[in-house]
Amino acid sequence: MSVDFASGKILLDRDGPVTTVTINRPDVRNAMDSEAAAGLTEAFKAFEQDDAQRVAVLTGAGGAFCAGADLKEMAGDANYIAWAGHPDGPLHPTLTKPVIAAVEGHACAGGLGVALWCDIRIADETAVFGVFSRRWGVPMSDGTTVRLPRTIGMGRAQHMLLTGEAVPAAQALDWGLVTKVVPAGTARAAAEELARRMVDFPQVAMRSDSRSAYQQAGLSLAGAIKNEMLLAETAKRQEAQTGAQAFAAGAGRHGRFDDS
Repeated sequence: MSVDFASGKILLDRDGPVTTVTINRPDVRNAMDSEAAAGLTEAFKAFEQDDAQRVAVLTGAGGAFCAGADLKEMAGDANYIAWAGHPDGPLHPTLTKPVIAAVEGHACAGGLGVALWCDIRIADETAVFGVFSRRWGVPMSDGTTVRLPRTIGMGRAQHMLLTGEAVPAAQALDWGLVTKVVPAGTARAAAEELARRMVDFPQVAMRSDSRSAYQQAGLSLAGAIKNEMLLAETAKRQEAQTGAQAFAAGAGRHGRFDDS
């Protein structure tokens, strides 16, 4: 099932419980204008609110991920909406369901921010990350200065933020900016394959573990562990006993994840 938003600038495809969202402005390397940003917000709202959808993949059309904000539009717009900070920005909400970035080509400036907003990043060999807007005096207002050091550490984040240098796929893997590099042109397929594996996991425990990992950053050790316990309660009631019984019956032994 396919749906489009923002006059076709954002595409949404559903394949079973997997949603794939595509930024569709290949003529400008998928730079997002205000209409596309609003469309991306609506697409992820649709994913979040659809109980049948479990994991999303975010990618870009035409061999690029996202070149950030459309600077031609920004040049004439004094009321530019910051994607992360504004309540109507596409990167403002933290979803309860996982999102995997499938990165090909450029993920720069705001496009880097979009990739960092995702929970997992898979890149192909052509992927390039960078704060290329450094040369134009455009600050990051899409969560990049917050999520980047939390992902790769302060030293490497400062290097990217201050120098604007390009970080190719292999270096991004070494730095932990992405978790997997795949052959050129296969990032979407690899991300969708991973998503299809994830949808079969018990969802409550998976989501509560992810939420705990995000929320611990602002808590003390004791507070974070207490929060982990609270978040785990629902999974314990709804999933854990059944899962433990399945294991005891012989499923999932020796590291296998494909047992029913």
